[in-house]
Amino acid sequence: MRVESRLFLYLIGFFAPITLVYGFWTRWAEPIGLTSLLLTSLLFLLTGFYLWRTGKELPFRPEDNPKGEISDAEGDYGYFVASSWTPLWLGLSSAVMFAGLAIGWWLFIIGAIFGVVALLLWVFESFSGEYSI
Repeated sequence: MRVESRLFLYLIGFFAPITLVYGFWTRWAEPIGLTSLLLTSLLFLLTGFYLWRTGKELPFRPEDNPKGEISDAEGDYGYFVASSWTPLWLGLSSAVMFAGLAIGWWLFIIGAIFGVVALLLWVFESFSGEYSI
């Protein structure tokens, strides 16, 4: 996780000075942007520190080797269905549910019903039909 921790820690080097520039630019009078930039910097600091600390305790990964080959990271990543339409229906039902929060609860309930059906279809997709295991 050395690459990931460096990425997050380098982004602190961007957001911390931008926070100061924004503060001077607005003469410290606009608190919302300043707070959001400060919290973004702290978020990158927290995530970068976690990845750095976790990376020290974990063994060396093939991704961390600068001279590593693609074949070093080969292996089984799990079983995935070859092609599936159910994530599309789940995403559409989620969009209907979020629109229902703005439009009305009746639309949210319709989206939730379709969402439960799509989720069940996606979960049990590997147990029946052409791609059953």
